[in-house]
Amino acid sequence: MLSGASSFTSQFDHALLFILGISIVLLVAITFFMVYFVIRYHHSRNKETADIHGNLTLELLWTIIPTFLVLGMFYFGMTGYRTEKTVPKDAMTVDVHGRMWSWSYVYNNGLQTDTLYVPKDQPVKLNLISHDVIHSFYVPAFRVKQDVVPGDHNSLWFKAVKEGTYDVLCAEYCGLRHSYMLSKVVVLPRDKYDAWYAGATAANGISGNKKAQPAGNASGGPSPERGANLVKIKGCIACHSTDGSKIVGPSFKGLFGHKVTVTANGKEKVITANEDYLRRSMLDPAAEVVKGFQPLMPSQKGLLTDAEIADIIAYLKGVK
Repeated sequence: MLSGASSFTSQFDHALLFILGISIVLLVAITFFMVYFVIRYHHSRNKETADIHGNLTLELLWTIIPTFLVLGMFYFGMTGYRTEKTVPKDAMTVDVHGRMWSWSYVYNNGLQTDTLYVPKDQPVKLNLISHDVIHSFYVPAFRVKQDVVPGDHNSLWFKAVKEGTYDVLCAEYCGLRHSYMLSKVVVLPRDKYDAWYAGATAANGISGNKKAQPAGNASGGPSPERGANLVKIKGCIACHSTDGSKIVGPSFKGLFGHKVTVTANGKEKVITANEDYLRRSMLDPAAEVVKGFQPLMPSQKGLLTDAEIADIIAYLKGVK
């Protein structure tokens, strides 16, 4: 509380403290009067009950006081909501993609990362997109949280005012590995952010200012390095291990070139995990489900380019 990590923390923390203070005062007052009345009006001291028809003063007090308290809470809530929904005109924009069970971030030039990097003191607008179920993008240190609903592009904004690394959580139960849907926000000084952005852009072979997919095959064919980065960004490692352990989906370790037992059209069959199979598994994962696993993987059709699929396959070939 009162960490001052974003421009919202002070406003939201004051609202919380206001409501908490009211709650404590009411708790103490109600507890005191309950004990007082039990003692003061015990049946041993009051053999006969009094017939009270009303007390105008008390009735006015317990009507007026709660009304002002509720109006005070409403004021804090309304001003906070209005501030949170008014995006500054100079805000930079980043698309946030939520999927079971990972967050990924796409910048204006097409750069994709699994960690959100932002410059200090710069308003940032996040366009929130879900590719499967309802998620909720939550940065506790910034006091920002917004549901990410399939088919409905919600958004939020914040201005980070303190350098550091902050947790990103999913605040809406979204399946088996909901608690593993974690990411980070890294706040950098402007000069360090610009240097990171230029370096990351160059490393991914991206040019121009328009949104585009990473270059994929543009620099000499499929790249295992780009593939390794993609399986992190796209959230593949949230369900598929690289050490042979079983999670939600089959492990990537030793997958390529080996026999796999799958269920297709209700029948089991054994196939070789070659390039065609891996491509089908990404674009139509429900068609051939590996034995022992549930058909939980969403289709990546429209989410991965041919070049990105080639990069991922190149990476999987090397996971021994």
